[in-house]
Amino acid sequence: MSLHFRACIVVAAFALHVCSSVVSNAATPDRPNILLILSDDQGMNDVGCYGSEIPTPNLDSLAAEGLRMTQCYAASSICTPSRFGLLTGQFAHRSSDRLTGALMFLEPGDASRGIRAGEKTYVEMLRRNGYATHLVGKWHLGHGENQFWPTEHGFDTFFGHTGGCVDFFTCRYGNKPDWYRGHELVETTEYATDVIASEAVQVIKNSSESQPWYLHLAFNAPHFGKGYDKAKDAPVNLMQPKPSDLEKVDFIDDPLRRSFAAKVVGMDQSIGMVLAALKEAKQESNTLVIFMTDHGGAPEYGGSNTPFRGGKATLYEGGIRVPCIVRWPGVAQPGQVSNEIVTMLDWFPTFLEILNDESDEKLDGQSVIAQLGSKDDASKHVHRPVVWVTGAHDALGRKSWKAVRSGKWKLVESPSRDPELFDVVHDPNEQLNLVDEEPAE
Repeated sequence: MSLHFRACIVVAAFALHVCSSVVSNAATPDRPNILLILSDDQGMNDVGCYGSEIPTPNLDSLAAEGLRMTQCYAASSICTPSRFGLLTGQFAHRSSDRLTGALMFLEPGDASRGIRAGEKTYVEMLRRNGYATHLVGKWHLGHGENQFWPTEHGFDTFFGHTGGCVDFFTCRYGNKPDWYRGHELVETTEYATDVIASEAVQVIKNSSESQPWYLHLAFNAPHFGKGYDKAKDAPVNLMQPKPSDLEKVDFIDDPLRRSFAAKVVGMDQSIGMVLAALKEAKQESNTLVIFMTDHGGAPEYGGSNTPFRGGKATLYEGGIRVPCIVRWPGVAQPGQVSNEIVTMLDWFPTFLEILNDESDEKLDGQSVIAQLGSKDDASKHVHRPVVWVTGAHDALGRKSWKAVRSGKWKLVESPSRDPELFDVVHDPNEQLNLVDEEPAE
């Protein structure tokens, strides 16, 4: 591939002058409730309806009742930048604090970094449009100062943790308290996945039929837990499955994979509880439900991104192509499958279009209303170039990655290889590097 062609792809993405979202006259339900469920470190091969051996009947049922996406991309292959991209609709490398790597709870410098005023979230837009807004679970966009708090960025309520992970049995980061209701530290001794689900159920039960709501349900599962080693006086990474869930996956031989699977099974059961509460509240028909993961799984902790190459913290498909399921009665047809490109950044402009909000927001994503409707509409969907930048992280031994996807082409610049160009439509496993073969035209 010529330098000219390579430069064209990079310029098209990195020099993209972001456009305001275009609001169409598409007929959509008026102000639906929105339940967005986000899991943590879960790969494409970690959900039953995507081919996993892990049983996830509730997620599978959600897919059977709605839309399953096969080319959905996370905003990053690392937690913090992915969440920034989701909520702001902007690439993380645009953030004021350059949030391209994971914020570390015990790293002194990271206490003064996070999402800042002026970096608008779609949650703020939803609240402006009359929504009650709630965050239950993981935040990971700032923990050291009040200005980074969820309630400063559109959420009416917050119940959960600010750091990247917690001990699943104590809800602490190692031995450090990090579980809040609003700004107040609270103690809980229940298993973290159960604590999150129980709170989400209460939010739904207490919701008003006269006011639409947004619930951001961010599980820490199946991410490893942050336990504490008393002998070393230091936090330690542990899988921490609940024993009763571990028994349900005893057919998996590999102990690491079995521990990971147990956490997925427990989370799926919790999602079932939340969906049951939605049904009991008679709010199923007017609620848009979205399930996705923040990025690909980490094989070293039991996750699987099969058949894709790479995993968490890489920008091969395994690190950024993620499961995404959407149930929206009356819009997404039962059993629908979409093979079109969608990214996390697209939800902000999509919500703007749903609400016919013509705010002049500068966004890197684009509305995917067409994706959620008929296949005829979806076939007209052409996605603009998508960019990923992950920052170097000395403490975690990570180096910077960059990648661009434009149409069928994906260019990857990794720390240890020369640039690689893949035709990910015909080579989704990224085995054939065409960087020296593809002509400029």
